[in-house]
Amino acid sequence: MTSEQLIYDQLAQHFGYSTFKPGQLAVIKSVLAGQETLAVLPTGTGKSLCYQLPAYILGHTTVIVSPLIALMQDQVAQLNYQGEKRAVAINSNLVPQQKYQLLTHLADYRFIFMAPETISQPEVIQALQRCQIDLFVVDEAHCISQWGIDFRPDYLVLAAIKAQLQPTATLALTATANDRVRQDILNKLALKNAAQIMTSVDRPNIYLGVSQQPDEQAKNQFLANLVKKSQGPGIVYFSSRQKTMAIATFLQQETDLKIAYYHAALSTQERYLIQQQFMQGQLDLICTTNAFGMGINKADIRFVIHYHLPQNIESYLQEIGRAGRDGQAAYALVLTTPQDLYLQQSLVSFGIPEPGLIRRYYQEPQLFKQSQGSEFELLRRYQQLGMTEEEVTALLDNRQTEKQFSLQTMLDYLTLKGCRRQFIVNYFDQAPKTIEHSETCCGEQDSTDFLAQLDLEQAINYKTAETVVLTGWTGILDQLF
Repeated sequence: MTSEQLIYDQLAQHFGYSTFKPGQLAVIKSVLAGQETLAVLPTGTGKSLCYQLPAYILGHTTVIVSPLIALMQDQVAQLNYQGEKRAVAINSNLVPQQKYQLLTHLADYRFIFMAPETISQPEVIQALQRCQIDLFVVDEAHCISQWGIDFRPDYLVLAAIKAQLQPTATLALTATANDRVRQDILNKLALKNAAQIMTSVDRPNIYLGVSQQPDEQAKNQFLANLVKKSQGPGIVYFSSRQKTMAIATFLQQETDLKIAYYHAALSTQERYLIQQQFMQGQLDLICTTNAFGMGINKADIRFVIHYHLPQNIESYLQEIGRAGRDGQAAYALVLTTPQDLYLQQSLVSFGIPEPGLIRRYYQEPQLFKQSQGSEFELLRRYQQLGMTEEEVTALLDNRQTEKQFSLQTMLDYLTLKGCRRQFIVNYFDQAPKTIEHSETCCGEQDSTDFLAQLDLEQAINYKTAETVVLTGWTGILDQLF
């Protein structure tokens, strides 16, 4: 059993801290005891420390399965900044010779970051089997449930890979997982006797609001008035690249703010530049799709606005969790019109093959050898994994039902007449507490009056926690693995 004093000594030596945030110490002790562990810790509470610190005590190899190249690069950069040189990300950015050299000397590294699509490659598994793996980490583990069926099926083979690698301990980390998602993670990773360590998702410094507008024109004008009056940097999320660019241009014309738009179709250099400008305070506002945000650690973001309905409450909580990490007042607001539901309804089915297509694909695969598109890529990968037509049909049908349920839950949140913070706590927390509701807690606001209540000016003048500026960039669709 590792002594608690040694844990604190390592905390001070490698990270410069003297205390832990809620949940961190319990997770670290569980990992060091060799226990399979599922940790659900809110965004911004230092989940990375939960595997980084044990890695120094255990001494050999820690493998981290991460969803995005950007996130891997940022984690490696942060470790390098802390003085750790034995950290590497293996992904599709590497040329074959670089990858070969890394796989040949993999045991020389303490931290190895990979996407599910990389770690499932036979040559990678063989290289990892030559290492002594102390800890197998699945970061952003909710992706197993959200992406693993209709987007990235390689998440579904992680349990088999874990069995091949036989790590001393396994850790699944996420910021957002209700009971259903937690059980899904445990089942899909074959964590039969895992310790579950959870802290509350409640972020009382973030005001939660919804503004219902009659049409898009009114929504646009409301948004312009709102960001003019808001203090500090902010993010506006969109479900459409086209709308992201259009509203960024509109806000540039309507305000004096320094604004940029961001989405996965921009070049790597453009995304990198925009991210760095925002991190360093050279931009007031980012208009973006969900391509921006994962792995970003900027303490003084004062607001997160959703121009379109979030598709589910899990991603919504992840995105608003980027506000107010300094502990000072911030707000999260969803703007809605009666037409918005149709956009999200169409996205629910996006990329999921219909039963008729699945049947024909399996019966006459030669017809689809040259077919392009996400649906065919998904079916090809399922076939490679040895899944039958019946298994794929049942899996995707269940996924469609889950996505419809998630959207309905989001709609319930938006039309709620009670306390929104209580709704979120009840949905996510294993032992929900009773929220002490106040005027700075949440509400339905169709004006900017609530900004005065929050006293964001005080938050701007407050000495914020140091923001870690990480090199790297974010993206979703074109930087997956």
